[in-house]
Amino acid sequence: MVNRSKRPALIVLIVVVLCFLYGIGTYNSLIRLDQQAQSQWAQVENAYQRRLDLVPNLVSTVKGAAAFEKSTYTAVAEVRANAGHVAPSTGAQNDPAKFADYQKSQDNLSSALSRLMVVVEAYPDLKATENFRDLQAQLEGTENRITVERMRFNEAAQGFNSKRDSFPANVIAGLSSARFKDKVYFRADAQAATAPKVSFQP
Repeated sequence: MVNRSKRPALIVLIVVVLCFLYGIGTYNSLIRLDQQAQSQWAQVENAYQRRLDLVPNLVSTVKGAAAFEKSTYTAVAEVRANAGHVAPSTGAQNDPAKFADYQKSQDNLSSALSRLMVVVEAYPDLKATENFRDLQAQLEGTENRITVERMRFNEAAQGFNSKRDSFPANVIAGLSSARFKDKVYFRADAQAATAPKVSFQP
């Protein structure tokens, strides 16, 4: 039987051990959620890279088959090049400024591609070619994939942020604040609701 004088020390020891075990569990949970968000961020990057790889073929096909103003596909090529140079550095999903630059470059490419597709509507012969139809289908599939991956990243970021900001996990996260930073969310482009306007000469 435990001596009465030792009971308070034993209770304190049990409480300390339980708190320590809870802290380890919370820390591991934060690690798991952080890894899920990073993994989903990689999927977003993969989808964006797939689009970057498709654009040169699309521009070449359109350029060779359509006689519309050169500025349209030149602009797409330039925006694509800029988007390729704004590669997200490690931790961009934790840095609002870097994240905003990355999203802006990708949104600019989305907008340029939308303008290109509007212009292409004036060229039924181009739309009928197999190469263009295949590229267009791949691009549309990629855009859908980007939307899904961004949504999944936002869900993973929300799961991490909710856990990180909840008590007492926020205390543990605060001890490793350099590692457990809030994730930034993808947001709709401010001009997403506006249909692209294109001026062209057939």
